[in-house]
Amino acid sequence: MKKRLDIMMVEQGLAPSREKAKAYIMAGEVYVNGQKEDKAGSMFAETVKLEVRGKTLPYVSRGGLKLEKAMKNFGVTLKDKVCMDVGASTGGFTDCMLQNGAVKVYSIDVGYGQLDWKLRNDPRVVCMEKTNIRYVVPEDLEDPAAFSSIDVSFISLTKVLLPVRNLLTEDGEIVCLIKPQFEAGREKVGKKGVVRDPKVHEEVIEKVRDYAMSISMEPCHLSFSPIKGPEGNIEYLLHLKKHPEGTEVSVSLDVSVEDVVKEAHGQLD
Repeated sequence: MKKRLDIMMVEQGLAPSREKAKAYIMAGEVYVNGQKEDKAGSMFAETVKLEVRGKTLPYVSRGGLKLEKAMKNFGVTLKDKVCMDVGASTGGFTDCMLQNGAVKVYSIDVGYGQLDWKLRNDPRVVCMEKTNIRYVVPEDLEDPAAFSSIDVSFISLTKVLLPVRNLLTEDGEIVCLIKPQFEAGREKVGKKGVVRDPKVHEEVIEKVRDYAMSISMEPCHLSFSPIKGPEGNIEYLLHLKKHPEGTEVSVSLDVSVEDVVKEAHGQLD
């Protein structure tokens, strides 16, 4: 099956948005199988080799592009803040935090040896490998975090949000990545672990949103990740703000869940 060049660039993490992809293409920086291509609407098989020359990925992994979009769209500022990167992996989110002024980042992951060497040796980074966020307590952190990203797999956010909330300052914020394949029931997950049904996407977003509200986290902004997950799943970015425990919070999203899902499928499918 052939796809538009600009869409393929976003899916492969070579551009944070179709608009940016078009800009790279028009600037003559995009090569398909070694040949310069200047039309964003050109159709190619997914097996072609894409390159962006003269423009390298600004972070150690494409994950940084997800947080970059959230920061721009949601008005999140990290300057002089202590942050957490939950599910750090290679450290794309950590790198994005540091480049946007974070003074310290706790990079937390259950895995081992994944964090990029550059970040591992950065004095602002506290590498917490082999660490399950569900068992981290405030005493484990020298300073409480004002902001946390969450990008975890094989577990629902409903198991992770409360432990993260408990590690935040009183006015702390979270940007979490909602992955439908890890939130939907097994019967709703298709071949290769891909969830394609927009209705299921709406259901899982609403599930995470409602759970967040039940623990006094206010849903402030919602968008979709600029790049798909490794198996081709569309993922979503949810911005939450902490309120005192027991506070009843309401949804302050400026977009509907349905509209965000529709736009995501229109741009990434």
